[in-house]
Amino acid sequence: MTMRFATVRVATGPRLRCAEHGDADGKAVVFLHGWPDSWFSFSRVVELLPARLRAFSVDQRGFGEWDKPEGGYDVDVFAADVPAFFDAVGLDRGAVVGHSFGSFVARRVAIAYPERVARLVLIGTGLTPVNPVTREVQATLPGLSDPVPRQFARDFQEGTLHAPVPATFFDQIVEESLKLPARLWRDVFDALLTYDDADQLATISAKTLLIWGEHDALFSRTDQDLLTRTIRDSTLNVYPGTGHCPNWERPEQVAADLAAFLQWA
Repeated sequence: MTMRFATVRVATGPRLRCAEHGDADGKAVVFLHGWPDSWFSFSRVVELLPARLRAFSVDQRGFGEWDKPEGGYDVDVFAADVPAFFDAVGLDRGAVVGHSFGSFVARRVAIAYPERVARLVLIGTGLTPVNPVTREVQATLPGLSDPVPRQFARDFQEGTLHAPVPATFFDQIVEESLKLPARLWRDVFDALLTYDDADQLATISAKTLLIWGEHDALFSRTDQDLLTRTIRDSTLNVYPGTGHCPNWERPEQVAADLAAFLQWA
């Protein structure tokens, strides 16, 4: 089944581009990409999912092709876009899958809108977004200007990988990163590092799957163990020989794990 693209205007304001794959009557799954990515970040995974799942990979506000409002880049605002997207496409609830930055948005959706989240999947997440590595990344951003240098984007994305990915795929990842203007590289990342949901994680009621690469350069195994103990109905899948982006590096394994996990009444 081929990917279908649409532009959806949500009640929270922006137009969001989405790629849809699977049965239009299937159980809905919304994929939230990382920073500074786009819908394309999950392209290797969704094409391997069973047709019974209706997969939506969205460009979150400011990313990819579509609207880049002047403000509204707090995690709470990104999270509010998800139920607004559900409403726009006629969904009551669905699974939410987030990678890296998108995992913190997904967590916020599960905390703030529990009735809309049937299952939760967190890929490459951390106990908090703040650690020495993310502070180091933040320190590189104040002098960034448009156009964002291609080598800057390439170096950042390469630094998240451990296992090799196809060259054509990685080249497109870099191209997608360059669609984010310099101000949003800074604004989104700065806002992310102010987000702290550690005291609310125990309220997550959705059954949760954590996926983590053992060579993740951003978030530690200690974080994964603390998250698994805190989120009450959660399971951790550790991927050997994998970095921060299992959805890029191990799409077959991620798709198989999602197919097994994303089943609900």
